Amino acid sequence: MIAPAAVLLASALATPATSRLVVLCYHSVADTGLRYTLPVRRFTEEISWLRGEGWQPVSLQQVLDARAGQRPLPQKAVLLTFDDGYADLYTTVFPILKRHDYPAVAAVVGSWLEVPDGGKVDVDVQPVPRSTLLSWEQIRELQASGLVELASHSWDLHRGVVANAQGNALPAAVTRIWRGPGAVESPDELRARVRADVERNSALIERKTGRRPRAMVWPYGRYSGEAQEAARAAGLQVMFTLREGANGLDTPLDELRRYIITGDRSLAEFAALMRGSQSEAPVRAVRVDLDAIHDPDPAVTERNLSALIDRIARLHPSQIYLQAYADPKGDSVVREVYFPNRHLPMRADLFNRASWQLQTRAGVRVFAWMPVLSIKLPEGHPVAALTVRDARGNDATLRLSPFSPEVRSVIGEIYEDLAGAAIVDGIAFHDDAVLGDWEDAGPAAIELYQREWGLPGSIEAIRADPALLLRWTTLKTKSLIDFTAELTRRAERYRKPLLTARSLFARPVLTPEAEGWMAQALPAFLDAYDQTAIEAMPLMEGEKDTEKFFRGLLQKVAAQPHGLERTVFELQARDWRTGKPVPTKTLAAWMRQLELGGGRNLAYYPDDPIGGQPVLDLLAPRFSLRAWP
Repeated sequence: MIAPAAVLLASALATPATSRLVVLCYHSVADTGLRYTLPVRRFTEEISWLRGEGWQPVSLQQVLDARAGQRPLPQKAVLLTFDDGYADLYTTVFPILKRHDYPAVAAVVGSWLEVPDGGKVDVDVQPVPRSTLLSWEQIRELQASGLVELASHSWDLHRGVVANAQGNALPAAVTRIWRGPGAVESPDELRARVRADVERNSALIERKTGRRPRAMVWPYGRYSGEAQEAARAAGLQVMFTLREGANGLDTPLDELRRYIITGDRSLAEFAALMRGSQSEAPVRAVRVDLDAIHDPDPAVTERNLSALIDRIARLHPSQIYLQAYADPKGDSVVREVYFPNRHLPMRADLFNRASWQLQTRAGVRVFAWMPVLSIKLPEGHPVAALTVRDARGNDATLRLSPFSPEVRSVIGEIYEDLAGAAIVDGIAFHDDAVLGDWEDAGPAAIELYQREWGLPGSIEAIRADPALLLRWTTLKTKSLIDFTAELTRRAERYRKPLLTARSLFARPVLTPEAEGWMAQALPAFLDAYDQTAIEAMPLMEGEKDTEKFFRGLLQKVAAQPHGLERTVFELQARDWRTGKPVPTKTLAAWMRQLELGGGRNLAYYPDDPIGGQPVLDLLAPRFSLRAWP
């Protein structure tokens, strides 16, 4: 089962103070500079604040000793890290570290440091003088002090590489280089490139300083399971990410979280972050159909995509559930996708571009919204016929059987290809992962029921015994959750970290016995996923009393441990019975009722950037995070 990010963060904050570690990520400390530069005065104010509040900076060795059970960390432990290797770490920061006896970790990019004196270094597409960065003499002095430990920031992965025909540049450590139509770097080539890069930088640091690094700081915080394997092979057992949150004893050493500290965060906000009093921002999510963006004319597609990005930037939600598959017929059967893969036709290579543009231009997290079972493979595909069967002989809604090993392998490969093709922050599993109360009656399912679940080989026999029926229902719910966990693990080979969300129909929440109709259950979802997106759609459910409908959902969710924290209430912005938009004032009123009832996390679907629905000026005051907190 996947450990939700919310669970890890809550665990870190709930564990004894001696086991809580906050890691801060600094870059340049100067009064003028590049992106993420922190003014000198602000840095000294933050150091003074840490001292005054009793925070004790620790070294990487102290962290490792604590993990080995040798010596616990101080009650308020903080680890200072400095990325990119700017010269002001020596000229400005080092004297402050020495004055207060504060240790730190400094991550350097080997190819930048090997540029000769007087040359220029391309730092994120901005040429800067070589003197902007540390010299090897300064690095050796920093290391000799015993205060600064050197870490690898890669040899040449701190850059973007061309990822698609549109020319988007994406992080080099996790992107297959696009060299032209039909000439894309293979997964094996990417793996070999990253392995060679990581080893080269470790060898360089060892040659120049006499010590091999033991920590890896991933450029842009982007990495994958295979990148982690490459780092471990080079002896780098500690790895730092850019995923925010405190670290507990259960946080893996190869996924340590950090807070980026920049000049646009006030000292008061810094203090709130360190004290842990600043709560996580509520989720504001928009579910977006790429079908509404795609057009046979690439110029029209580009205009539509720009309209979407501008609209999302204005609305300022926290994340997007972005459709990665195509469903132009609207029948919920996936025949094509928007990314290159091994099994399904690609309608257009659009998902990667849309995802990255939304992240970089609109500043939102992007979840790849993906089907789980409702996939119609091309005619003649070896597993196309391995579908869910209804025991009554009725035609079941088309879904591939999750009990077939062949099906699981094919769907897993589709998820691998998605992760290899696009930069995403998470996966949003579609609501098609359902099994009815007469499903699955296919051969693979029946065999598994008997062999592993100890059930009869007949659906009728299972249904005739209430105890067996309950067991069957519970195991089906769990099996679908386990399958999505398997899909996440396969995607994480190529893309980490990945948050998870899964859609949940409202009926199993309001009517517990409905789990048997769908193999979906709120308590199980809350345990398994970072976010459970309940389809809080009264018109779709035929509910006339919307206030009663929302009250019922809120009561059921609030009754679950961490229910309100991990549940996203997803509202409908369109009345599919009439095909017309739900009036924006109505949508905003629904949001207000949910918020007043304790519903913290909100979403809506669909967003229509071409038609301008919902109306942003009416929706933003209720929905946007721009004014939070």
